[in-house]
Amino acid sequence: MREFVANLGFGCATFDPRKDTMKIYAKKILAIAIPIMLSNLISQLQMLIDRIFIGRLSLECMSAVGNATTPMWTTMSTIFALTTGATILVSQAYGAKELDEAKDLLAALFKYNNILGVTLFLFWLFCPQTAFRLMGVDESIIGMSIDYARYFAPIFILTGIGASVSCLLEVSQKTQIMIWYGVSRSVANVILDYIMIFGNFGFPAMGVKGAALATTMAELLGDAIVLIHVLTTKELSLRPSFGRIIGAKFSMFAKSVRFGAPAACEEFAWNLGNLYLIAMLNHVSVEAAGIHSIVFGVELIAVVLVGSIGTATLTLSGFETGKKSIQGLWDVIMTSALLSWGICAFNLILFIVFPGQILGLFTTDKTVLATAGLYLFVVGIDLFPKSGNIIFGSGIKGYGDPSWMLKTQLFGTVFVIALSSVMVLKFHMGIIEIFILVVIDECLRFILNSGRLRRIKRESL
Repeated sequence: MREFVANLGFGCATFDPRKDTMKIYAKKILAIAIPIMLSNLISQLQMLIDRIFIGRLSLECMSAVGNATTPMWTTMSTIFALTTGATILVSQAYGAKELDEAKDLLAALFKYNNILGVTLFLFWLFCPQTAFRLMGVDESIIGMSIDYARYFAPIFILTGIGASVSCLLEVSQKTQIMIWYGVSRSVANVILDYIMIFGNFGFPAMGVKGAALATTMAELLGDAIVLIHVLTTKELSLRPSFGRIIGAKFSMFAKSVRFGAPAACEEFAWNLGNLYLIAMLNHVSVEAAGIHSIVFGVELIAVVLVGSIGTATLTLSGFETGKKSIQGLWDVIMTSALLSWGICAFNLILFIVFPGQILGLFTTDKTVLATAGLYLFVVGIDLFPKSGNIIFGSGIKGYGDPSWMLKTQLFGTVFVIALSSVMVLKFHMGIIEIFILVVIDECLRFILNSGRLRRIKRESL
């Protein structure tokens, strides 16, 4: 692994978090990341079971849900991406021991972070067809996509509070409650899926509507558990008082939003490229969009594990930057990168050894299963540069430069949109070529982000 890092241009002399130092930072990273990781892993397993249930209905149902969830998660992630600015600023203030500044930022976040969530709830309740028609969703499945969106929309009501709570827990390094969040919502979701999708225990079979309603009810249960914990625990020293929240100034919220806006735009740009890919796959066939939904769901398990490490990297990078320790910032990023690439290597092995068994959980389509190995091999390779971008990007943001990641993501989005258009509309290429295009995009951006990280260290030491 050290040779791999050296080949990327870091070199063993430059990449020198001493072994003891690496162990110290690895413990700090994992202390934050593991509870989030377990919560996210449980949630992703639940989502996979959800997809297995839906896949048993039909590939068309899978395509409808894939078309619905992608833009909805895009808009939801915008709220969390905006909160990135607050996470950076609060962690930097915490590292500099400016506790009043940190509490004021958190108070403003809790007060003002809910307007966007309610707005998105109203949009997805009343206007989902607007988004789906822009995506080119086939008329044969658009009705199911609209039904899913409307039953899923209430989740947005608590998204603003959820993003604020996540910021507080991450910066405080008290993320253990997220395990209970993941367990409660996932168990509830699987049980409700079984009842509502297929109509068991005397309930009517609701199909796609039942999948959305089950997810909504389970998500609200998990959010309630976390919120009660945050309100009652005595371990969160950064938790702002109710009076502080009521009196919070909009200027503090605006400050964090301005800092988080590049991260939100980056997230939106990534999702825009992904939405366009789905539109191109819809152009190829309804089945192609369904395959993308399945394979993306499998890849997402590894991505959320790495993303949990990325969350810890962002928080600890901001903390080290607040302490004005560039060596500490570097050690955090490099340790996180090695942990993440270990996860990627494990997943690639699984994808190579068990491709048919993995995709066979979601579909019985013989055409899909015949090419399962190729689909998952390409996705497994994609995980390495994608993970590098997540970790390096988190470190660069924690350093205080969120606009850099926006620039590289805009490059990637334009690259993906332009090339996929030519590949599908002119040369009539299929889903494998689209997947390979995604790998190339991640590799190009990884090279750019690696260069920026090297410059940060060179300029700061």
